[in-house]
Amino acid sequence: VQLQASGGGLVQAGGSLRLSCAASRSITSFFMGWYRQAPGKQRELVARIAPNNWRDYADSVKGRFTISRDNAKNTISLQMNSLQPQDTAVYYCNLARASIVAWGQGTLVTVSS
Repeated sequence: VQLQASGGGLVQAGGSLRLSCAASRSITSFFMGWYRQAPGKQRELVARIAPNNWRDYADSVKGRFTISRDNAKNTISLQMNSLQPQDTAVYYCNLARASIVAWGQGTLVTVSS
């Protein structure tokens, strides 16, 4: 499975960005998620979405970020609003089910104050 993330960039605090991730195969039966890794920190879960559209968010992004999936297009998205400098990180998309795990290449999000 290959995952291709896109949509990162430089934005001012309070701004918005939308990340997208395209999979090379059907994602219908997989948990899909976004993780991020800031410099000097461990990779952390940002948001994930189950096959039945159940969603889970890190406390730090609740109310600001929205994860969605389009199974017909094998894509997921992360709408990020009210971005803050502490959201600066490389964002990775993830696909998982049982022992199957795949990661995208990462896309850099930089939020300036």
